[in-house]
Amino acid sequence: MTVNFNPHIMINIKTLGTNVKKPDEKRNYCIYDENKVNFLVAKAPESLSYIKNYLKTSNDENGILEALYTLDKIADKMNSETKNGAKALDVIYPVLARFNDTNSPEIQVMLSGIYRKILVPDAFGPLCNMLHKQINYPVSKYFDPKEETGGAILEYIRAYGAGYNYNPSKAQNSADLMQTIGLA
Repeated sequence: MTVNFNPHIMINIKTLGTNVKKPDEKRNYCIYDENKVNFLVAKAPESLSYIKNYLKTSNDENGILEALYTLDKIADKMNSETKNGAKALDVIYPVLARFNDTNSPEIQVMLSGIYRKILVPDAFGPLCNMLHKQINYPVSKYFDPKEETGGAILEYIRAYGAGYNYNPSKAQNSADLMQTIGLA
């Protein structure tokens, strides 16, 4: 059995979150170590398994945020190379689902952005739950996570419901549409 070990990737994974700066009163976004992220994105085929393993076990919010940010950039790269290329990342959803019930608005925003790109049907319900939490129990002082989560939900509706909007002959009734997008 061959073990693929890349010490450069491992060092970058082990130091995830060390330089993350979270939003504050002067900045409504996080700052990540772009050199580290760009290295991991450039080595995406190799680094994905390391990122996946990191997300399975880590409880460090800053590290999780940087790992999710890296996944988001990998999804962007995959989409730029082929149309809907990020859908291939759907295999990582079971690992990401671990964070679906988080109260961290930063993690919720990162998940929303990733789910918007990979469009895993199972993520639609958790996105709705996140939006419900964000509306009823707001915890973010420096930015509005509802914006990203609502946008992700709209992207799901567009992706899974557009056929009905533009080709009504395919829809027998609105119940079909609701079942397609996971609301029935």
